[in-house]
Amino acid sequence: MLKVAVIGSGPAGLYAAEALVKQAAALPSPVPVRVDVIDRLPTPYGLVRYGVAPDHKSIKSIAQYLRKVLESPDVRFLGGVHLGEDVTRDELVSAYDAVIYATGAMRDRRLGIPGEDLSGSYAATDFVNWYCGHPDVDPDAFTLDAESVAVIGVGNVAVDVARILARDPAELHATDVPQPVLDALYASKVREVHMIGRRGPAYAKFTTKELRELGELPGVEVVVHADEADLNAFDSSGEGAALAEADRRVRGNLVAISKWAQGEASGPAPSGHSRRLTVRFWLRPVEILGTERVRGITLERTAIDADGKFGGTGQLETLDTQMVLRSVGYQSVPLPGVPFDSRASVVPNELGRVLGPDGAPLPGEYVAGWLKRGPTGVIGTNKSDAAETVRCLLEDLAGGPAAGDTQLPRPGLLKFPDAAASDDGEWPLEAVFAGRGITPVSYDEWLRIEAAEAQLAQDLGRGERVKLHNRDAIWSACRPEGR
Repeated sequence: MLKVAVIGSGPAGLYAAEALVKQAAALPSPVPVRVDVIDRLPTPYGLVRYGVAPDHKSIKSIAQYLRKVLESPDVRFLGGVHLGEDVTRDELVSAYDAVIYATGAMRDRRLGIPGEDLSGSYAATDFVNWYCGHPDVDPDAFTLDAESVAVIGVGNVAVDVARILARDPAELHATDVPQPVLDALYASKVREVHMIGRRGPAYAKFTTKELRELGELPGVEVVVHADEADLNAFDSSGEGAALAEADRRVRGNLVAISKWAQGEASGPAPSGHSRRLTVRFWLRPVEILGTERVRGITLERTAIDADGKFGGTGQLETLDTQMVLRSVGYQSVPLPGVPFDSRASVVPNELGRVLGPDGAPLPGEYVAGWLKRGPTGVIGTNKSDAAETVRCLLEDLAGGPAAGDTQLPRPGLLKFPDAAASDDGEWPLEAVFAGRGITPVSYDEWLRIEAAEAQLAQDLGRGERVKLHNRDAIWSACRPEGR
């Protein structure tokens, strides 16, 4: 019996749990596996639940796939268990044959400019967590009393944030957005949203599908400055033009951007448009202005010279804005006792094997997802990433295929084993939790939360589900009798 703890119940953690059960059963000499998926929150699915915008229902449907992993008889969900507080790394390593860390990237990178800590300046993750109903964020955290908002960044998270700010809140009525958040969006005074990128459109990280959605928002005028859409205006190296030739995604983005640039506007939004979304390029923030709260942001024009060197030109402009949201990349945070590379913000590893200070793999410790490779790729990228980690784990602990051998198919092509692993007594850590008075949230208790959210949606006349908007409401649904 191979007993494994997976820390984190987001896509990376659950894809790892799936790969463990399926690949171990598909080995030439099948190995029974029992997996504990441990999460500090009482709710599973991580980024799928608390990072995907409520109007992206197709992406959120990934939860239905992940649900099947949690319903495997060889997988157990242990919610409300915090590594470092409720259980230590040493206890995990001692109780399980292996531990896979998969806690993702939970913190925004900072801009490192004056005024960043003014009232009205926020990390985009805080805003995303707010509109996704994360229990760590107060539902009253954002009042949206700013008329102009600057979103720093041109990736998919920045696009999500800009879209939620600009979209008619009535279109979110049937989504799972918490009711207090929806009320705040209805009361929003935001009329202008500026999405700002340091480099040109060829270097932007958003995907074409997400970008095009901005142009499909009813009542929203999308504007791009014509010179900033020109691939050669601020790029003397020709790198941007070369990217456009080589990358289909970049070409698709440029089609939408060029269309918006032709309709560039400088005056008030025309009748029929209640809000304006301006996408800016070749600008970097140098200072957020204000005394007690944000009242503007100073931007510097950037450029790439003929030698390919990127930098500021010294040309400044000031944007009147009362709110700034930074979305310039996520960072993972250290886990108590677990090795961490503070420069790269990842757990040092080789193919998912956690490396100690001497560079050698630590027995029984593995890592997957953004904590392993950094915040790159889309949600589906975590499947192949987790499969790589699990292959190493099975090679180390269960006689699985070595690096040069024929590899197993990816987990999605394998079936769950027909029978669960036989019960050989209590699960790991049960005695530890009992001694500390800790009762982890079970999968059945999570289903109570789901049922309460479905009932709330019915009571409010809103779609299939409305998220419970704070920790007390979640725990009350989970354990009506009290914790």
